[in-house]
Amino acid sequence: MSSPPRTYLDLIKICDNFAEIDIRKTAYAEPPDQVFYQLLLPDDPRPHGFLLPDVVAKMPWTQDFEVSAPDARPRTVQVLDFSNGQNTTEAVNAALLSVVQKAIDAGAFASLTRRRSGEDFRIPGARYPFIRLRRAAAGLFGIASLGAHMTMYTRTPEGEIKIWVPRRSAHLSTYPGKLDSTVAGGVRADESPYECILHEASEEASIPKSLVQQLAKPCGAITYIFTSDPGAGQEHGIMAPVVLYVYDMEVDHTITPKPQDDEVQEFCLWDVQQIKEAMFRGEFKTNCASVMIDFFIRHGIITDDNEPDYLEIITRLHRPLPVPTSAF
Repeated sequence: MSSPPRTYLDLIKICDNFAEIDIRKTAYAEPPDQVFYQLLLPDDPRPHGFLLPDVVAKMPWTQDFEVSAPDARPRTVQVLDFSNGQNTTEAVNAALLSVVQKAIDAGAFASLTRRRSGEDFRIPGARYPFIRLRRAAAGLFGIASLGAHMTMYTRTPEGEIKIWVPRRSAHLSTYPGKLDSTVAGGVRADESPYECILHEASEEASIPKSLVQQLAKPCGAITYIFTSDPGAGQEHGIMAPVVLYVYDMEVDHTITPKPQDDEVQEFCLWDVQQIKEAMFRGEFKTNCASVMIDFFIRHGIITDDNEPDYLEIITRLHRPLPVPTSAF
């Protein structure tokens, strides 16, 4: 059993836990170094994802894909455009949907059965609009996943910050019983991060949409790259880049979140010291600890004066990703 984290930097390293290497060079590497295949979209030389050789070997590829020969370098999985440019978005989306469905039908990957199969993520940075992939397959293909997290907090008459912290339900397949951000969710392909916060606030915490529209404030984003851990429900060894858009929402003492669906067990109103203690006991979902640390920095709770790893923490909260986040 691993020892509990001792510092804020320890907590971030648990989340941002993929090796600090040039991931783009792994398509040229040889064992025992880490090896990945690049995922290439039509008419775009930039890799939009990175797949493990074991995933490439087990995936039931269709004629819509071209997998490089074993001795070819770089190793690539090229999505083909059988529309010949007439409707590339539709062709690519159909190809990705078909191969993922074949993998589900074949029982090729346990991770494909652990998440809601009908939910899609957008592939960021694609030059054709609205390229999407099943959320459950995002880790297998190594695309950047987008999420949105909101921290809802209040202040005591003395000015002390208290934060609403939910505990995830024990029946969830990922991170059961762990502490979470007040409101959080994956950004679906057909929505913006803000729209994600609006519906998740209602569904998870019974917070009216009108109130979120009035009080929620966008506060930037954090980025990290993780490889599978025991709670994530992913295949071992994957490389998963993540962007989390972060929001703050300050409320008065009359606003109380309440579980609306079956994903949240309870909400607790905790002061900063209680949250710190829970973080160092390892009670928080790994990326939610990073979101909380970002909140602490932005609100002057963690500063260069009281934290020796301050600059390293800020750097690690904004790790450069090996995949594009813009079209050009």
